[in-house]
Amino acid sequence: MMDSIPIIFGTFKVLVLCTGMFFAIKWHYDQGKKEKEKAKEKRAVLYAGGKVATVFMLSLLGLGLVTFVLGRKLGLDLAFP
Repeated sequence: MMDSIPIIFGTFKVLVLCTGMFFAIKWHYDQGKKEKEKAKEKRAVLYAGGKVATVFMLSLLGLGLVTFVLGRKLGLDLAFP
């Protein structure tokens, strides 16, 4: 009986280590997939943010031009000092 204890524990140790290595490799593989998805997601968010910033700047420019034209038509003094 005493001679079989190291064989049983050794087998258990190998099984536990192999299982741990399998799940570690699987976890890293899944993390790599997530990173690729996050990169795509990040790119989409940056693209949408760029569109929003562009629309905001164009509307701000348009509002400034409309304000300037309306001020001129109303006879306001818009000269810089």
